[in-house]
Amino acid sequence: MDIKVLIVDDHKIMREGLRKLLRNKSNINVVGEAENGREALKMAKAYNPNIVLMDVLMPELNGIEATKTIVNDSPGTKVIALSSHGGKEFVTGMLGAGASGYLLKDCAFDELVDAIESVNSKHTYLSREIADIVVNEYVTRFQFGVREKEEELTSREREVLQLISEGYSTRQIAESLFVSIKTIESHRQRIMQKLNLFSVPELTKHAIKMGLTALEK
Repeated sequence: MDIKVLIVDDHKIMREGLRKLLRNKSNINVVGEAENGREALKMAKAYNPNIVLMDVLMPELNGIEATKTIVNDSPGTKVIALSSHGGKEFVTGMLGAGASGYLLKDCAFDELVDAIESVNSKHTYLSREIADIVVNEYVTRFQFGVREKEEELTSREREVLQLISEGYSTRQIAESLFVSIKTIESHRQRIMQKLNLFSVPELTKHAIKMGLTALEK
């Protein structure tokens, strides 16, 4: 049976390149492409893929938050992070969200295929560089009991924080999430209180540190 794959990346050339390469594998069927996390949620529900190849940093809704929802709503769908970012905030964020694999975009195509087949067989796949990051982070947290502030934020608060850091107004965020302006103002106030940060530049810096967004892709 073919492995159904959904490609999620905000760069069209990346999506097209992956689709053309994977198309040559007889056991892999690319069922769709999405350019951000919001599209990924809709397409994952529509196509029920076995594997989602998920970029991490994307506008509107990043790969971490999209992965949380997909894994929660579709237990049969596995997510593999495919990113140019290998910082621990991105790696731990994706794995904490439920991703079953993590690869850097400079990996060989054969390794990507191995990862897809391995994760589809219910295994975890980490490239060597990513595995080192995971082990080091685990040791650090075990030794020092590290607990990051962002762990206190709810999924919706993290989503609102990303949109604030990307320059969206309160009204625009409310319209995007189909809630009232008052609701977004309440989220914003709770975010600031939890993080003890009280300006947009401070929130933006923290969002970048958390891996929710970036000044440049």
